[in-house]
Amino acid sequence: MIAAFSVTPLGAGEDVGRAVAEAVRVVRASGLPNETNAMFTTLEGEWDEVMAVIKQATDAVMAAAPRCSLVIKADIRPGVGNAMTAKVESVERYLAEG
Repeated sequence: MIAAFSVTPLGAGEDVGRAVAEAVRVVRASGLPNETNAMFTTLEGEWDEVMAVIKQATDAVMAAAPRCSLVIKADIRPGVGNAMTAKVESVERYLAEG
């Protein structure tokens, strides 16, 4: 599965970067393929391992804030790997066709 998630600390002031960095640190330490952009962190793996990482990342944010918001979007397709890269490559091929 591929999951894109955003975990945002609430009630900890305007600067949320430090708490979000702790969540991203958890994701990167997981060893799962991942990518972080301005809005979401995306990771790929089996259901149980992906959801465990999202929980750990949420726990990291909750250690810095009394409350958080969590948004998850997932593409669940058993037996498919390397989808984070393959899906983008597919779109790029279509774009190259003009």
